[in-house]
Amino acid sequence: MRCDVVAVGTELLLGQITDTNSQWIGEQLAAAGVDSLLQVKVGDNLARITALLQRTLAETDAVIVCGGLGPTHDDITRDAIAAVMGVELHLDEDVAVMIERMFASRGRKMPANNLRQAQVPEGATIIPQTRGTAPGLICPVNVGGATKVIYAVPGVPHEMQDMVQRAVLPDLLARSGEHAVIRSRTLRTWGESESGLNERLDAVIARLDGEGNPTLAFLASGWEGIKVRLTAKAPTETAAMELLGRWEAEVRDAVDDVVFGVDEQTMESVVLDLLRERDLSLGLAESVTGGLVAGRITNVAGASDVFRGAIVSYASAVKQELLHVPAGPVVSAEAAEAMARGAREALRCDVGLALTGVAGPSEQDDMPVGTLFVGVAIADEVFTRQLRLPGQREQMRQMSVISALDVLRRELLARG
Repeated sequence: MRCDVVAVGTELLLGQITDTNSQWIGEQLAAAGVDSLLQVKVGDNLARITALLQRTLAETDAVIVCGGLGPTHDDITRDAIAAVMGVELHLDEDVAVMIERMFASRGRKMPANNLRQAQVPEGATIIPQTRGTAPGLICPVNVGGATKVIYAVPGVPHEMQDMVQRAVLPDLLARSGEHAVIRSRTLRTWGESESGLNERLDAVIARLDGEGNPTLAFLASGWEGIKVRLTAKAPTETAAMELLGRWEAEVRDAVDDVVFGVDEQTMESVVLDLLRERDLSLGLAESVTGGLVAGRITNVAGASDVFRGAIVSYASAVKQELLHVPAGPVVSAEAAEAMARGAREALRCDVGLALTGVAGPSEQDDMPVGTLFVGVAIADEVFTRQLRLPGQREQMRQMSVISALDVLRRELLARG
């Protein structure tokens, strides 16, 4: 069974609203074992919505249309579905009464245009609304002698999610006549380019292509690293997880040195766990990143049991006065080491992590844009790593965060 997703709304095309609905629907379809190969957005234009639905139905078994069920003149999803079905809209009296009662329960008079939401294509089944006014629709469509289906759900996320879980997924599974489970596992990596990862995984990818299940995809995710996602389809949860486990081992054999986490783990959560396991506390001294590292760390729930705090020493004078950085260039290995020591002393922690570098737009202290020095003070040792990062100012600063945390992660692992 294949079900694709169409999101309706000119505001989506203009970037005024981010389409999180399609992402959520895709996750639910995958979890239910329903294939979904296409997600597309279309503006509030009757001809374009109608044409898109016709093209999509020619290639799939079902379509979930999200949005365009409101009471205003530009809410035309119902009209487009009726055109695709080749039927007229009619007023559903039961829906009209339900909408009127909902307004009355809130002490308000129903505007006349809300009756547009009670217009239903002939032959469609209503999905009752429990959280708003717009009902959903289950609309059978004859395409070349085959019965396919359009599901229409509201664009308001909590209304849409309720209908998909309560009505759409059960109806899809009943129509499919089969049950399958689709599960994914994401290996998070840092320290290798996307093309480099691809090259190192060439042999694994070739074997996967031969078997067809699971599939492997690369997701470049900025300062979240590069993700390697495995997606398996199987008759049962156990079989899907066994398949993922076997191929995760294959991937790790090829690139385990750059894998830092799995699924929802982040570089900062992994580092915090490593510090916690070793009963170590952490303090930061940030220059080039201006507090970005601390922001990422404090976004992890429970970080306070490990993280002591941060000194954002952006000005050279602050580095010298608070962190005892010696006079001279502040983008250097010596400055990074002094900052790491100073953070550990000032914040009374076990590990000091420091970042100083050049984000641009021009070089500093004869260092080119993209230069990063990471200082680490741990036990009786202080050391520095010099890195050269790509990108413009903001990208370089973001890459500095995950790069510095990765330096600390590798050091903690090396110490056992």
